[in-house]
Amino acid sequence: MTEKEKAFRRTVWQYYRAHKRDFPWRRTTNPYRILVSECMLQQTQVSRVRSFYPRFLKQFPSPRTLARADTKNILRAWQGLGYNRRALNLQRAAEIITRAHAGKVPKTFEELKALPGIGPGTAGAILAFAYNIPTPFIETNIRRAYIHFFFPTRTHVSDAMLFPMIEHTLDRKNPREWYWALMDYGTYLKQTVGNLSRSSAHYTKQSAFDGSTRQIRGKVLKILGEGSKTQAQLQAAVADERLADVLAALTDEVMITKTGSTYSL
Repeated sequence: MTEKEKAFRRTVWQYYRAHKRDFPWRRTTNPYRILVSECMLQQTQVSRVRSFYPRFLKQFPSPRTLARADTKNILRAWQGLGYNRRALNLQRAAEIITRAHAGKVPKTFEELKALPGIGPGTAGAILAFAYNIPTPFIETNIRRAYIHFFFPTRTHVSDAMLFPMIEHTLDRKNPREWYWALMDYGTYLKQTVGNLSRSSAHYTKQSAFDGSTRQIRGKVLKILGEGSKTQAQLQAAVADERLADVLAALTDEVMITKTGSTYSL
């Protein structure tokens, strides 16, 4: 480890010891609960997840209960978190965990990554937070922390440039808490310095939600969660010319089904 990397470690740990945050998913090492939290935290603000997380776990406390649940009930419980595909992927992952892994969340990177909706970052996070296995991974706040310290004036910083540093500085005895510290430090930087992730080669500005097809998709799923509807009934509730395209896309993705002129979850 270089002197600069050692200095980075000291900076992150010092900040964390003075300002560490508390979240319900940091109070558990239950792999299923960690899986749920990581899926919820994808593209969703922490403050929103904090309120949904305990309610969702109360309703679906294990992979088996989630796998066997009515999809309508899952989408109702997820309503308000956005990106409903994550809820369906989470149920499919629970089905695989129940069927192929005896109800236990896998403990290897490749097995986790094979689950629906689980990419390299989420797989690494689950290994670190659930099993305390030292696995290099990257997410927005981690990326921001490394860019700020090692590339303060550079633009278009690729994750490939960051990964060697992530691996060199990884606390292999306590990866769980080290990643918490990194995320807390990265959040602090966003609040005080600004969104340094814009310097990343992987940065993309999220499109506005209001008026977007994402908003229409959410409305459709919410309405169908209350019962089947014809396209005419949906059109009356969602007066948007893009509705037909949204319905076709949701049907192709098997998020909804169509029987005759009636749509259902």
